Amino acid sequence: MRRLIPGYEWYKSPRSVLLFVALGGAVLCFYGRQPLSHTDLWGHLAYGRLICETGRIPATEPFMPLARGVPLVDTAWLSQLVAYLVISGSGPAGIQLLHASAIAACFLLLAGAIYCRTRNVPMTIAGLAVFAVLNWFQFHIVRPQIAGLVCYCALLMLLTSRRWSRNFWWLTGTLFCVWANLHGSFVVGLALLACAAVGRAIDVWRRTGRMAAAAGDKPFRRLLLLILVGVAASLVNPYGVRLYSEVFSVSRNPNLNDLVEWQPLAFRTRHGAIACAAAIVLLVAWIFDRRRLRAGEVLAVVGFGAATVYSARMVLWWAPLAAVSFAVHAHALLRRSWPVTWRLGRSRPAIGWTIAAVALAAISLASTPLGQHLLFGRPIWLEAVVSAQTPVAATRWLSGRPPARQIFNIYEWGDYLVWAGPPDVPVFVTSQAHLVPRAVWRDYMSVIGVSPGWQEILDRYEVDLVLVDKRRRRPLIGALTKEGGWKRVYEDGIAVIFTRR
Repeated sequence: MRRLIPGYEWYKSPRSVLLFVALGGAVLCFYGRQPLSHTDLWGHLAYGRLICETGRIPATEPFMPLARGVPLVDTAWLSQLVAYLVISGSGPAGIQLLHASAIAACFLLLAGAIYCRTRNVPMTIAGLAVFAVLNWFQFHIVRPQIAGLVCYCALLMLLTSRRWSRNFWWLTGTLFCVWANLHGSFVVGLALLACAAVGRAIDVWRRTGRMAAAAGDKPFRRLLLLILVGVAASLVNPYGVRLYSEVFSVSRNPNLNDLVEWQPLAFRTRHGAIACAAAIVLLVAWIFDRRRLRAGEVLAVVGFGAATVYSARMVLWWAPLAAVSFAVHAHALLRRSWPVTWRLGRSRPAIGWTIAAVALAAISLASTPLGQHLLFGRPIWLEAVVSAQTPVAATRWLSGRPPARQIFNIYEWGDYLVWAGPPDVPVFVTSQAHLVPRAVWRDYMSVIGVSPGWQEILDRYEVDLVLVDKRRRRPLIGALTKEGGWKRVYEDGIAVIFTRR
């Protein structure tokens, strides 16, 4: 057989590959059918379409007339371009598959990181379960930050590796170079490297009693150089150093204080209760593990945990750290009380495992809507791919009657209007809340909150059409119904449209 197939050894795989393919396939099957969210996904696709059509990144906000001239630093331009090329070639089902593939990559990277430290299959699954539960709500929103999470998990896998490799230098540089163009979360990766470096210095000081000893510690110097490599590589972007100032200024924008995901984590919510339970379980594993905790691990977990309490959006970056730390220390406790190994074991690479892995991967892809469409010709209806709160029908109605003047729309639907609505539709706001002028954002919040003077605000902006959500904006719908100057011209299960009489 080796004589008949040159390079036959390249086609052989160990038995462990089949398990990892099964894990990735299960994640792909689950998230590959997830409906596309109705929020900022469509705005990012619209940016990608504009970049593809014009051949350049817009310098100012292009879609909101009320934010015309506001400088734009597009921190996710590469993600937007890739997503637009995918949806252009394979439709919305392609975005589903792209999103599911990114999540599957995160699971596989974390599985590799945990198993490398524990060599235990059940503990690897337990750590992945913690990761999945903590990010359950985040994974249901399709946005470029998932691409940043893939880079983050890859960096975490490098940092938790048992052995140092020279390849880590160029891998880190390439990772940050790509990451800085995919999403602005690359600064989170630099923070993770900083925690590792400072933690290593503390560990050396605890061991030697001299802080100066860290200067002669080789791992510490490597981590410092990795930080420099990451900083230098992330400067390879269309904006250079300006990208850093933009990333930090966005988080300080006052408009974001009105959005739930940017607010402090509320422990009375289901998401907050899950994060609190995970923190307690992790703390228990730390306390009962007799081994000394590494300072870098404590700094990262506690630091990112505090950031999560400050802003619920940060749970996306805390979850991988909590998952790996919990699995490692829970495995140490389990090994003392129940010394049973659950290793995959060494198996002789064989072509049979490769064939089985390829077949399992093909079955997983075929189970997705895009796979079924390509294999069996099953049609993909837009309403079946998008979430139930996407204003598909209302946007079609609006496209047949393009508004000539300013419209008022809810924040969540501005992106879909820009993507699928009439050309140059004058939306009031989109999900890019940090680009909305402060005065305009305050007026928007006053109208949706039916604050005193809301009618005057609509008059001042010369709004002729109002598109609102029936489920969440009932007070505004009631106020518009009572007002004699507005007429309900369209209504479906989720949306209502009013126009001036």
